[in-house]
Amino acid sequence: MSGQSAVAHERDPGLQPERTRLAWRRTTLSGTVAAVLAVKAALQDERSAGGIVAGALCCACWLGFLVIAHGRIRALAATGSPAALHPRHATAAVLCTVALAVCGAALVL
Repeated sequence: MSGQSAVAHERDPGLQPERTRLAWRRTTLSGTVAAVLAVKAALQDERSAGGIVAGALCCACWLGFLVIAHGRIRALAATGSPAALHPRHATAAVLCTVALAVCGAALVL
């Protein structure tokens, strides 16, 4: 019985990085959809300077997040045990995500 419990507690070291890599991809896809919808809303009926600036800000935030996410995805794919995400990069990813959500909401409302 002890041999079975030892096998049950072992885990595949590739699963966690794979799940994390997929989470980065899903978040990038969600940000892409939000940025596209925000730009569409900015350029649709009323083309105001504020709407165009907000659309451009959405694109800039999306590009910032994309750079961070792509770097993290490459790091996760390159090694079995990647280094922790630097706090500066994590903070930038969070700020880009929040700014993209706020700009997108402002354009839709």
